[in-house]
Amino acid sequence: MTEALFVVTGADHWTLTDGTKHPTGYWAEELAEPHRIFREAGFTITVVTPGGVAPTVDGTSLSAAGNGGDEQRAHRLGEYLDGIKAELDHPARLEEVNPADYDLVFVPGGHGPMEDLAVSPATGRLLTSTLDAGKILGVLCHAPAALLAAERPDGSWPFAGYRMTSFTNAEEAANGFAAKAPWLVEDRLRALGADFVAAAPWSSHVVVDRNLYTGQNPFSSVELANTIVTATGR
Repeated sequence: MTEALFVVTGADHWTLTDGTKHPTGYWAEELAEPHRIFREAGFTITVVTPGGVAPTVDGTSLSAAGNGGDEQRAHRLGEYLDGIKAELDHPARLEEVNPADYDLVFVPGGHGPMEDLAVSPATGRLLTSTLDAGKILGVLCHAPAALLAAERPDGSWPFAGYRMTSFTNAEEAANGFAAKAPWLVEDRLRALGADFVAAAPWSSHVVVDRNLYTGQNPFSSVELANTIVTATGR
């Protein structure tokens, strides 16, 4: 049985440059689709958040506008999340996780990870341990912000030199947030030494380097999850 750990943001807002708290959380598709695909592959899934708080879904991600104008798609995502509500309402505490108990770690995005996971020492320790153990580490869209929390005792970044992707500066600009954000995920990853690989905005794009699996945006959710399932041999 493959044990998958979903590390989900506990933030319900993102603090912008002017101090405004923009309502957010996790992005529906980025949690729901990988969760569904992993469950159908027979994985056992454990959801954790910082402090064990119930995660908040970004309301925009359940709207037609947040799903390329596809109202039915938005409805399906909402139904799936409703079906796992008990699981989401009672997550385990990230700070108490033993990474040795899991075969892979997956981090869905949304702007929430930029608020909490990016500055969480517990997140940094978990992701570093997963990387060093050679276990699959999947991060999607804005979730690579969580990689920023990782640091070795000598101050170096464990992910330096790794090929990866994330929500791009171009996509953030198209969203209207680039000028409001205190920092952008792509910029921070590049500055720390990531070999960043961007594709056309809004295209499904997955980058694999050793045991690090990254997806560029919400539309990469299915491809990333399927790539990880294939890598496990399921």
